[in-house]
Amino acid sequence: MRHLQVSCDSPDGAALREAAAAIGRGEIVAFPTDTLYGLAVDPRNAAAVGRLCAVKGRRFDQPVPLVAADEAQAATVGEFTWLARRLASRFWPGPLTLLLPANPALCPRVHASTGRVAVRVPAHPVACALARAAGYAVTSTSANVSGGVAPSTAAEVAATLGEWIEVLVDAGDTAGGLPSTVVDVTGSTPTLVRAGAVPWERVLEFLS
Repeated sequence: MRHLQVSCDSPDGAALREAAAAIGRGEIVAFPTDTLYGLAVDPRNAAAVGRLCAVKGRRFDQPVPLVAADEAQAATVGEFTWLARRLASRFWPGPLTLLLPANPALCPRVHASTGRVAVRVPAHPVACALARAAGYAVTSTSANVSGGVAPSTAAEVAATLGEWIEVLVDAGDTAGGLPSTVVDVTGSTPTLVRAGAVPWERVLEFLS
């Protein structure tokens, strides 16, 4: 495992290009977000997504969420409804994940063949810079074995998954706490899929 130190204040372009190149080769990269550490692969690469799920012990019926550098990049993985654009304008960057109609270019395993993909823009400069360097949104499932404690430090990632991943982008501890809130915006009204860091009441209050 290659351990790359990156500063949140000024993300190292060379280190992130190295991490992005690893993603391009189908390797697994651990990286920090505004909540927890996640695992990145190219969501269009079926072999990489399959290996990611195998490393985590993730079930076939569990979709894999994505993070994007910005709204424009997020729009390349899913169809933005008017509701999605409203919520993105208020809660991105941040811990609100939107469930969108998926782009057919995505590996079906990413959306568990549901046709709906989960994506967000995180409030973390390193996570956004990694997605930008990769040139496409990347997966961001938590960097732990399914059912285990989701890690908020690089040391925790190295201790549990260091044998199975190729690159660890270390930008210090993350905020930890609750994962992102997931909201389905494929219909005319929003539906709460998973409660998380953004209270559901805040979402409803904004839309009202």
